Amino acid sequence: MTGIDSAQLPNHEARTARGESRQLLGRVISISGSEAKVGLSQTARSPDGHAVATVGKFLGIISGETLIVGMITSVTENDSHSPSYKAHAQLDLIGEIKNAATASAHFNRGITDYPGIGEAVVLMSERELRAIYGATETEAAQIGYLQQDTAVAAHIRIDEMLSKHFAILGSTGVGKSSGVTIILQEILKTRPNLRLFLVDPHNEYARCFGDQAQVLTPRNLRLPFWLFNFEETSEVVFGGRRGVEEEIDLLADAIPQAKNNYSQHRRNDGQVVKRKETVGRGFTADTPVPYRLEDLIALLDERMGKLENRTQRTTYQKLITRIQGIRNDPRYSFMFDNANLGGDTMADVIAQLFRLPANGKPMTIMQMAGFPAEVVDSVVSVLCRMAFDFGLWSDGVAPLLFVCEEAHRYAPADSSIGFAPSRRALSRIAKEGRKYGVFLGLITQRPAEIDPTIISQCSTLFVMRLSNDRDQNLIRSAVSDAAGNLLTFIPTLGIREVFAFGAGVAVPTRLKFRDLPEHLRPSSEAGVSTNSGAYADRQLISSVIERWRSATTSQKAAFEDDATDFGTAVRPEPPTLPPQPSRPTFGSLDPDRFRSLKRPAASGPTDVFNLPSQPSKWR
Repeated sequence: MTGIDSAQLPNHEARTARGESRQLLGRVISISGSEAKVGLSQTARSPDGHAVATVGKFLGIISGETLIVGMITSVTENDSHSPSYKAHAQLDLIGEIKNAATASAHFNRGITDYPGIGEAVVLMSERELRAIYGATETEAAQIGYLQQDTAVAAHIRIDEMLSKHFAILGSTGVGKSSGVTIILQEILKTRPNLRLFLVDPHNEYARCFGDQAQVLTPRNLRLPFWLFNFEETSEVVFGGRRGVEEEIDLLADAIPQAKNNYSQHRRNDGQVVKRKETVGRGFTADTPVPYRLEDLIALLDERMGKLENRTQRTTYQKLITRIQGIRNDPRYSFMFDNANLGGDTMADVIAQLFRLPANGKPMTIMQMAGFPAEVVDSVVSVLCRMAFDFGLWSDGVAPLLFVCEEAHRYAPADSSIGFAPSRRALSRIAKEGRKYGVFLGLITQRPAEIDPTIISQCSTLFVMRLSNDRDQNLIRSAVSDAAGNLLTFIPTLGIREVFAFGAGVAVPTRLKFRDLPEHLRPSSEAGVSTNSGAYADRQLISSVIERWRSATTSQKAAFEDDATDFGTAVRPEPPTLPPQPSRPTFGSLDPDRFRSLKRPAASGPTDVFNLPSQPSKWR
């Protein structure tokens, strides 16, 4: 070995070199802050032919009884005339192993004693890597293995990762969904008392968690319209478009009155009975208490009948038509069907959404692909807000992890796009949720498009391959660790490879997620053959069209009446309808449905009516 004689190394250097067949690679030639430059006297290769001293590998610097750990960020050929070194390597220093040659060896983040010029640089042994990445019984959550040495398992610190939020970032097709599945499976295994709620925009995770998760869809979800706050209700009524100012004013005034009217009555065997108290309780448009759409429409109709100005009557009529249109639209049945049959069902809804009690299923997967595009943002906003508010008013009695896939859709960085209440709701969980037992997991392929105040609250980042410069720059600014230079490797990471940074890992780590059995992979990564279309026929096309049309056909979801599970949803088979007599139609719509669905064009100036999104109390 050129430049190093292990027989002349003193104390710890000589013992480890002889006792472990230590591979001595070179010496320190300069130290600067958190970095060291080393001269490599050889370019050794592993048995499989890979270089042992290359970018992303760990090296150790022997300094007395301490082994200082650094990761290679660059390697350059020695262009000088000195024959001592064949190449130079730049190391980011990340920690040290005390008493490295003894059984009491332990790893510490940071450097207490810097190495000196000329001290030996060696390849890290498997035992030393385990000293860095080993986990205690209470922390053990294995998600994969080290890229440097596949014999060394890669663990995450569950408590640290959850309590300070986390994000998984990566382009499409790099194994991001499989990584999400593995991490959530480990959380379910190690934290059985934690509830998980996953927003699944592409309906790809239902197969990944087996009997541990309930899957909610528009067909089996009960989310009464009266749980929506005013901004969310306006988003639904106006179909995701900017509302008409005059109509918004009418809605803001009528909803509290409808709530007061409902609160002064109770249902008894189907009859509406007046309560003794006749004075309203001062509800706002944001208070989550029941009211009936019929009462709301009746209020608007009554006020319209007292008007003499024809223009003002038109404004009322347009608003009533909008409300009737969404109530009759079968795509919105999850909001309006049987919304008031059980009276105040808020407790049942919360119990179903957040699995209280869990009854063997601590996880909820909310499949969003079947919801009308106009209300997806509103639904996500309601779910985020209810998760936070329940944690707030319960003082964190039931810890919950809220995981949001495609997070850039619901909390975009550009405040001029997207839905402000959903951005606010996610931001509130990110900033304050940990105090009330509500934790956040973000998954996205475009981190640069997420509100930076939200992603900055995530203290653990799992970064997979990202090719966009804006995404890489944002991650670089978010990583406070001295190993920020490692981010230069991100565009070249392979499938399932990831750099993990932050509180959830012992040191910045390049690891590879373990492989999942095919039956547990997300549907987007389970592997679809490009030849599958060869087997399509008319029968398949007809069945697809039937499913397609059923999305806008009125079918009420049925629910089991089980007191132990708060109404776990069961999807009924569609009924077989008898032949219907023919009737005159306008095109493909019958006259009654045509009249109920037509919407007059909005006229006049438009503006957004801003009311406080959060009531001072739930009730």
